[in-house]
Amino acid sequence: MIGNVHPTDWTNPTPADRYHLVVVGAGTAGLIAASFAAGAGARVALVERHLMGGDCLNVGCVPSKSIIRSSRVFAELRDAAALGWRVPPGAVVDFEAVMARMRRIRARISPNDSAVRYRDEKGVDVFLGLARFASETTLDVGGATLRFGKALIATGARPAQLPIAGLAEAGYLTNETVFNLTARPRRLAVIGGGPIGSELAQAFCRLGSEVTLLEMSDHILVREDPDAAAIVQAAMTRDGVRVVVKCGIERVERQGAEKVIHFTCDGVQRVTVDEILVGAGRAPNTDGLGLDAAGVNHDRTGVR
Repeated sequence: MIGNVHPTDWTNPTPADRYHLVVVGAGTAGLIAASFAAGAGARVALVERHLMGGDCLNVGCVPSKSIIRSSRVFAELRDAAALGWRVPPGAVVDFEAVMARMRRIRARISPNDSAVRYRDEKGVDVFLGLARFASETTLDVGGATLRFGKALIATGARPAQLPIAGLAEAGYLTNETVFNLTARPRRLAVIGGGPIGSELAQAFCRLGSEVTLLEMSDHILVREDPDAAAIVQAAMTRDGVRVVVKCGIERVERQGAEKVIHFTCDGVQRVTVDEILVGAGRAPNTDGLGLDAAGVNHDRTGVR
């Protein structure tokens, strides 16, 4: 897979005299923009500092939906007696196999987002390296200078560092690291009831983990219609997820191999787990881009 999304033997092309469009970031938005622009006849450069395909292929849509599919099948098997199926007692989830399947799917899809494909099939000049604007019409990458008429910043976001005492010291997972697991955590706490936290909380619960989801608002999925969010929350509760809303996390401490989260919800409570997954908060990937040199207004929330 790495040979597709960030080949170690990749040689950046010699820059054209001038590009109609330079796209910074080869995630879903950047890939589509580069493809459409090149298809319309524009001279396009695409710059990626990490992995082609971005979050969706590597740490988002593809791996999460693979795991969700496996968890859904197991949930259906659990309730299969109602449909006339006799499932042998003691059926267990092979978590290592679930994760191996996810990685196979990710690797199988990766050629679609590969540097080679965008170079050879799309006619895009692909540069692997850190982009930094030098002016409103130039950008430096890997010692080369790209001159352009227009630039598209499509660098996406990353998990934010939450200001919770002891969290960093205790250690935690994010959507960028959870898919590296090979062993299922017996007890998992998920901080944040947004789309990432909710879908992974339900999936891990269906795969056999004891899951507690902690959300500071009065319900999960706060950006969705409240009635729809209530349906999802009820389904998660039926699956066995312990959903705690209107809670504030005070601190986290490590006790040997265990992690203890202290939180307030109708008084001070605590939950002891093996792993913590943070699914709350995103920070823009704009550091080091030299946006000031490009005349782009920005702050800690991203481009303004």
